[in-house]
Amino acid sequence: MLDYYREPYGLLAPPTASEPPRFNPPIFRFEGADIPVEESDQIRTQRVETRPVDRSGGQLVVGKSTPFEHNGPSSHHCKASLDDRLGEDDTVTAAQAKSSRTGLVYPLLDLPMLEQKQPIEGLQTLLDDEMSLHEQIYEAYSQLPSPGVKYLSAHYRRLLFHRLSVIEVKNRKAMLRYLNLVDDMKEASLPLNVAEWTSAIAYVGRCFWHVEASDVENALKIWKKMEQQAGVRSGNVTFNVLFDIATKAGKFVLAEMILKEMKARGLEYNRFSYVGIIFYYGIKGDGAGVRRAYREFVEAGQIVDTVVMNCVIASLIRAGELPAAEQVYERMKRLLYEKTAQPVPISDWKYSRDLGRVLDKAARAARGDEQRLHRLQAEQYLAPNLRTFCIFIDHHVRTTGELRQVTALLGEMQSLHIPMHGRVFLKIFQGFGRHGGVKYTSWTGQRLETVWESLLLALDQEIEDVQMVKWMVVWVIRAFAKCCGRERTLQIWENVRDRWKISGEDEKGTVEYLVHDALQRHWEKDSR
Repeated sequence: MLDYYREPYGLLAPPTASEPPRFNPPIFRFEGADIPVEESDQIRTQRVETRPVDRSGGQLVVGKSTPFEHNGPSSHHCKASLDDRLGEDDTVTAAQAKSSRTGLVYPLLDLPMLEQKQPIEGLQTLLDDEMSLHEQIYEAYSQLPSPGVKYLSAHYRRLLFHRLSVIEVKNRKAMLRYLNLVDDMKEASLPLNVAEWTSAIAYVGRCFWHVEASDVENALKIWKKMEQQAGVRSGNVTFNVLFDIATKAGKFVLAEMILKEMKARGLEYNRFSYVGIIFYYGIKGDGAGVRRAYREFVEAGQIVDTVVMNCVIASLIRAGELPAAEQVYERMKRLLYEKTAQPVPISDWKYSRDLGRVLDKAARAARGDEQRLHRLQAEQYLAPNLRTFCIFIDHHVRTTGELRQVTALLGEMQSLHIPMHGRVFLKIFQGFGRHGGVKYTSWTGQRLETVWESLLLALDQEIEDVQMVKWMVVWVIRAFAKCCGRERTLQIWENVRDRWKISGEDEKGTVEYLVHDALQRHWEKDSR
């Protein structure tokens, strides 16, 4: 059976050099022990502000005796989300919500009564709808007297945390909003469960594009409060999140210690643990480790899909093995056309997230049954998707500067019927901003104008995934400033401002500063 998994990808050739042992640091216990974080690492205090109206004196207490030193900012007017890999046992679906009640729930002994039921009614309606926007949910929640969680049943409190924990990309607003809910739970002396604690850890550790040592330290502080003071025991999902944060920050020794602690507690690796280990070796630049981790994924009886292969591709590229990554990509395309002449792309990030959970459950259920596992694997479509192309385009934009390769990838996207996406436009403009404006470059102003016209066409057609948002604005201006000169850049800036979807005054100020800085730097360079 293992040959069935191994053969398609050409990843498992024996390493040419001897491989180092995977985990060599000594095992340690977290309980009552500090986790090593370099003393020179500075906490990014500018991110961690004091709440405008501090109802808790700087302490966040969950339950009666669970102080959580919360120094993250909170606001009733921010955005929310969660780790996309929480345990399935903590997920509450809309179907479960509807089947568990009839009408409003106002237990006299548990919930304070409001003079007006409309705010709770509106919030519950939004929570029951899986398609409700986070902004809508949080705005409705903000209408409740503080702390709003006190006026919700346990079911709706769990559902509120769940809804505001599901987001594609974590960001600062999402973190603030989620931590404000945690504040309210503290004020109401209500406990958090393991999934909600894990989400708080994920927000603090992952809400910024680059994970730094201070993010790791803040995530570990929350984790310690969760275990040592709230008395909530971590599961493998919590450790997966901690491992991912440590890996992205480059804290490899800490990451290995976290995996050792998982084993010491008798926690099994799940699908997401194995994928995280593949990524870990990619960040370390260890191609042999990537292959070894992939082999262990297969031998553990896990099911390979596009998400796993994208992780392998990205990890091999990070390890400096672009030809091996391209070999995996070509094999994915051949497997796709062997099964069907019509590609079946993954719909979106939510579908991918849900599919990962389903495959994790299916692998556990099929453990020991090779025929069933073989059948499940045969049903998977290993088609390249948008993420696959973004990985390769990003590499050529940042590293090789090969516009010809980017153009070829765009042609293959089209042949596989993968629609254009704002992320692809953004990466192309980044390429012009990085490689344009120099002699003999293929990133010329004429080609930039062609890309700009394509972007305008997509915007005019109101394609959902193509919008003129913050970083699109910045890189469009940087690209034109680099390739087309002052006059044309100012014309583009006027056009961009008319189409720019500003999400707040803070964003407007930040983008205008970055645009001004880009214009000044390029024009000062031209005037020399």
